[in-house]
Amino acid sequence: MPHAPYPTGRFRRLRRTDALRRLVSETTLSADDLIWPVFLADAEDAGPVASMPGVERRTIEGVVEAARQARDLGIPALCLFPHTDPALKTELCEEAWNPGNLSNRAIGAIKDAVPEIAVMTDIALDPYNANGHDGIVRDGVIVNDETVAALVKMALAQAAAGADILGPSDMMDGRVGAIRQALEAEGFQDVTIMSYTAKYASAFYGPFRDAVGASGALKGDKKTYQMDPANADEALRLVERDIAEGADMVMVKPGLAYLDIVVRVKDRFGVPTFAYQVSGEYAMIEAATANGWIDGEKVMFESLMAFKRAGCDGVLTYFAPRAAHLLRG
Repeated sequence: MPHAPYPTGRFRRLRRTDALRRLVSETTLSADDLIWPVFLADAEDAGPVASMPGVERRTIEGVVEAARQARDLGIPALCLFPHTDPALKTELCEEAWNPGNLSNRAIGAIKDAVPEIAVMTDIALDPYNANGHDGIVRDGVIVNDETVAALVKMALAQAAAGADILGPSDMMDGRVGAIRQALEAEGFQDVTIMSYTAKYASAFYGPFRDAVGASGALKGDKKTYQMDPANADEALRLVERDIAEGADMVMVKPGLAYLDIVVRVKDRFGVPTFAYQVSGEYAMIEAATANGWIDGEKVMFESLMAFKRAGCDGVLTYFAPRAAHLLRG
């Protein structure tokens, strides 16, 4: 791209003042770009998450209060993740589609109290699985089709509870199409799907597993269904498939280490594209901030801007309420 040579052309002219920088800023960030992931628990398990400073497990009442806070800050959506009583975890994960489970009761409570907030849910079996996996385990193998049938029941229960956005995060083959067909058949055609399309088998998830109580339950790893961090072309094939199966939005997870995937997805498909700034990313920023090694507020905004610059339409981030508060001035 041609430009005038120095000294006729001086790039620093447009960096000279705050007003000039704002006029030519190529990327913007607002509360509209944020989804706030919130951890849900019964009263006895509520409280701070040690590996995620500033994050806590909330009761249903606490989650409703978070929804009110989100509304007041201009955050459009919450995403719920339950911490399930170990006594309710089984190998067949039946609690996942119980209409009265913790998540479904919380969905109803939020929609009753703050109907304008969009409620996003997580569709995977790990919070309810005695083996800690996102799918049903048979003889040490995470089985695909039986898991998909269970996920469909889970999705229908969440839709009936009032969820606005379903987030299949399990990475089983065919689950988006099966969920979409079931939603259409049962009269939930307006419920949207944000597919965790490119979810990698990442080491960044540790604090999240602490928060939902899955760390101790997990047997083995998730590499047979989550993506290999070495693969990029595969992510594009998965996006193409999930769109064809009925996903309205797609997600890349984790975030900062996979911005190249975000760029390629947005450039190739132009669909609403999101990324999840996951627990390990959040925890690293918070730990470095606590030690005085970085300016946490500036790094928070720099990281969120990186998602937008890469092409994200929005970001799931534990920084959502803090960022939204500061963006409001």
